[in-house]
Amino acid sequence: MRRALVTGGSGAIGAAIARKLAAAGHHVYVHAHAGAARAEAIAADIAAAGGSADSVVFDVTDAEASRTALEKLLEAGALQILVNNAGIHDDAVMPGMRPEQWSRVIDVSLNGFFNVTQPLLLPMIRTRWGRIVNISSVAAVAGNHGQTNYAAAKAGLHGAGRSLALELASRGITVNTVAPGIIASPMTEGVFTKEAIERLVPMKRAGRPEEVADLVQFLASDAAGYISGQLISINGAMV
Repeated sequence: MRRALVTGGSGAIGAAIARKLAAAGHHVYVHAHAGAARAEAIAADIAAAGGSADSVVFDVTDAEASRTALEKLLEAGALQILVNNAGIHDDAVMPGMRPEQWSRVIDVSLNGFFNVTQPLLLPMIRTRWGRIVNISSVAAVAGNHGQTNYAAAKAGLHGAGRSLALELASRGITVNTVAPGIIASPMTEGVFTKEAIERLVPMKRAGRPEEVADLVQFLASDAAGYISGQLISINGAMV
């Protein structure tokens, strides 16, 4: 049984990914920071459904705390599947954006990617098999009004993922980035009306978290062993 870590696993997309990976037979660590109780509940749901999961809580922006938590997980062996899904919004147009809005969003998505991924690499390399999937956004591909911080943070994952894919290609480890569009979740319900979605999305609907999870699970499988360094959009033909 391979072991997987999903950061930001307490959110709608992260939870769907965790459930899909568990259904594929992996032991899944559902990560959270502020949403610790929800992560624990998701792990319990997975276990009740016959899967294998635990919750883990730490702040991905805290390098020391991240390393300490990951070292504890590594005591049982390498984590061979990593989904870097943690991210936050703090939207404002650039002329009115506060420095802390910029820094915090960059810190979670981009510095969090480093703080979580780097400690897991050498153990993963030793197994000669691994899957790293970074969750980006359509905002990083096409831009979005009021989200220069979020777009910058997620776009940074594109370059980092591509470079890391080159570094790990000979070690049996793939690195890919998935960029969802408008996905139905509590976070998007108050942002996009039905009319707005029909205007923005050629398919005239929001995506489902499970659809993103299906793609991530495929990229984390043996079947996707020759796919690496790619940015794959899932957005109903938005871009």
